[in-house]
Amino acid sequence: MSGAKYLNKLIQEIPPSGIRKYFDMASQMEGVVSLGVGEPDFQTPWHIREEAIYAIKSGKTFYTSNVGLPELRKEICKYYQRRFGVSYDWQNQCMITVGGSEAIDIVMRTLLDPGDEVILLQPGYVAYEPLVRLAGGTPVIIELKEENHFKLTKEALENAISDKTKILFLNFPGNPTGGVMNKEDYEELIPLIKAHDLVVLTDEIYAELSYGDKFCTISSFEEIKEQVIIINGFSKAYSMTGWRIGYLLADADIIKSMNKVHQYCIMCPSTISQYAAVEAAAKGDNDCDVHRESFEGRRNFIVNGLNRIGLKCHLPEGAFYVFPNITSTGLTSDEFCEKLLQQEKVAVVPGSAFGKCGEGYVRISYAYSIDEIKEALERMERFLNSLK
Repeated sequence: MSGAKYLNKLIQEIPPSGIRKYFDMASQMEGVVSLGVGEPDFQTPWHIREEAIYAIKSGKTFYTSNVGLPELRKEICKYYQRRFGVSYDWQNQCMITVGGSEAIDIVMRTLLDPGDEVILLQPGYVAYEPLVRLAGGTPVIIELKEENHFKLTKEALENAISDKTKILFLNFPGNPTGGVMNKEDYEELIPLIKAHDLVVLTDEIYAELSYGDKFCTISSFEEIKEQVIIINGFSKAYSMTGWRIGYLLADADIIKSMNKVHQYCIMCPSTISQYAAVEAAAKGDNDCDVHRESFEGRRNFIVNGLNRIGLKCHLPEGAFYVFPNITSTGLTSDEFCEKLLQQEKVAVVPGSAFGKCGEGYVRISYAYSIDEIKEALERMERFLNSLK
C-alpha cells in the first residue's frame, strides 16, 4: 500500500527541484565536473569558524531569543548601514532565520491570503513559485529578457499588476541570470510600487557579488521603505552555506507578525551558527571583497570561454552564474544537460528549471576553481563539436 493517497494535492502537484535532479545524477557517476550547485568553493574564513569553536567551548549552546541573538541583530543592522547606506532598528526590525529559504516561507505565510497575487520574475530561483503556492498565493510571472540584460522594466511591471497583487518579489543580483538593477532602474519602478501600495520582497543574498555598479537595495528609497522586506543571509558572501543563517529586515509590525510563524515552527536558528555570524557581520567585510574579486575573474574567464566555443553568453553583472543561450545546438535545455552529462561528464542545470521562459538556456555556476572551469570548457567544446 502506498502512502501517496494521504498527500496534500498541492504537494503532489509541485515538482522536485530541477537543480537537485542533475546534482543527484552527477553524484552517481565517476569523474564528473559539476558546475551545477550554487555554493562557493571557499572554506568559511577561519576567524568565523574560530568563533563557533569558542562558542561551543564556552557552553553557548542554549536557545536564543526567537528573533535571534541581540549581538547578531545589532551587527547586521550596522552592516547594512555601513555597506549599503540604509538603517534599521535592530530591536524591532530584524529577525534571524534558518537561511534565506525559511525567511521566504515566513514572509509568504505571514502576508498572503488565499488568492493574493505575487509577481515573480523568471527565469528565477526554483523555490520562489512553490513557496508562493504552498502559502495559498497565486504566482504571476514576468519574463525577464536577455535583450534587457534580465532587468525588470516599468512596462513589464505595469502590465503584471492587478487589483489582487500584494507582493512584488525581486532578486537582484539574480539567480540564475546574474542580472542587476541599479538606482536608475529602480527609480522608474518606485511610482508604480507606491501607487499600487505593493509589498516589495527583495532577496539580496547576492548583494556582495555585484561587479559593476555598487549594489543598490530598493530599501534605500525612503518613500517606499516601509513597504520593503529584505531577505539576506551569510551563505554566499561569507561561504557559510552549511551554517544556515539568514535574516529579515522589515517594518516592526511585519517582523512582529512573522515571528509568530517562526517561533512555532523553528524556535530559533542554531546558536553556534549565530555566534559565528556575529563575527562575519562585524569583521567579514574583507572576506566579502576577496571572494567577489575572485568570482569576477572566474566570471570573465568562463564568459570568454563559452563565447569562444560557440555558446552565446552575455556578461552577468552579479551573483556567480552564467546563463548561456544553447538554442544554436537544436537541443532543449533538458536534452543538452542530459547529453552533456552522459557524453562528457559535465553537470550543468537546464534553464527550464527556473521557469518556462528559461528554456533555451542553461545555468552554469562559476563558484568553482579556474582549473575545474577550464576542464569543463574543454569537455563542452568536444560535446558541441560532436553535434555538428
